[in-house]
Amino acid sequence: MLKLVSLGLLTMTFALETSSFAAGKGVQVVADEAHRRVDITINGKPFTSYIWPTSLKKPVLYPLVTEEGVTVTRGYPLERRPDERVDHPHHAGLWFNYGNVNGYDFWNNSDAIKPEARSKMGSITQTKIVSTKSGSERGELVVESVWITGEGQRILDQTTSYVFQRRGHDRIVEQTLTLKALDRAVFKDDKEGLLGMRVARWLESPEEKGGTFMDANGNPTEVAAAPAGANPATGIYLTSEGAKGGAAWGTRGRWCSLTGTDGNHTVTIAIFDDKNNPGYPTYWHARGYGLFAANPLGRNIFAPKEAPFNFTLEKGQSATFHYRVVLFSRTVDAHELNAEADSLAK
Repeated sequence: MLKLVSLGLLTMTFALETSSFAAGKGVQVVADEAHRRVDITINGKPFTSYIWPTSLKKPVLYPLVTEEGVTVTRGYPLERRPDERVDHPHHAGLWFNYGNVNGYDFWNNSDAIKPEARSKMGSITQTKIVSTKSGSERGELVVESVWITGEGQRILDQTTSYVFQRRGHDRIVEQTLTLKALDRAVFKDDKEGLLGMRVARWLESPEEKGGTFMDANGNPTEVAAAPAGANPATGIYLTSEGAKGGAAWGTRGRWCSLTGTDGNHTVTIAIFDDKNNPGYPTYWHARGYGLFAANPLGRNIFAPKEAPFNFTLEKGQSATFHYRVVLFSRTVDAHELNAEADSLAK
């Protein structure tokens, strides 16, 4: 069956049987620049797509799908699903950006921003697909993008290298992101960053009741409790330091996992921080309502007794960030997650 999702000026096809997800063995990485997307499949089954629709203010990976065909990312704002929250329209798929660079907010930008506030926002614009490569066990994608302030100034060039892998029943996204400063760039100590994803309703915390959350500019966003639909919230966070559930937020660790069940399938999503990343080990901006983010550039915002980080790149300087995201089709314990982190460290 063909399913169409309208994304502003772009109509995107998420039909699993259509040619946009080219059938083929191994890991296929297929670019479709006319439709502003690159589709990644494993043995003909959808894994994810790199997309840059006109309705979003940054490129994202969307959706993320397990080996068993379970979608772990929230649909909104790209796709409406029953019983899902419709808050934070800037939370789409898996993304990389920050809430305060030279005073501009790249994290919270979306079409919901009022016109009078848009000059203080920032956008990340896809500029080039450098290369694609398919293979039996892994596929690769290299892209370039640019960070542009709300006043039109280009302040950062970004080169992103993705490696998409299969390993048994696990699916892996390895991403290396290099930022080069086109002018002095100060990442002010802020909670809104850096690598983030918004998960499906059933991966939210069963303890989450909703509430008021502040964005990087101190503006309140109401997050209502999601209705108790057919797939109740079951998600539990766990960090490498043993913080569990709601206690994971604002703590540091080299990995954080989120495990839940949709009623038929158990899934664990794990994000691993590289020891060479700035700010390692990262703080976890992991919320019960479904935001799962690694923020190595916030410090004082999470631990008020610490000095602000205010990570700075002078003009011409570069910084590289490396992360591994694994979708396990099962519950995974701390021992196995530590072994995964050890392999990344090597």
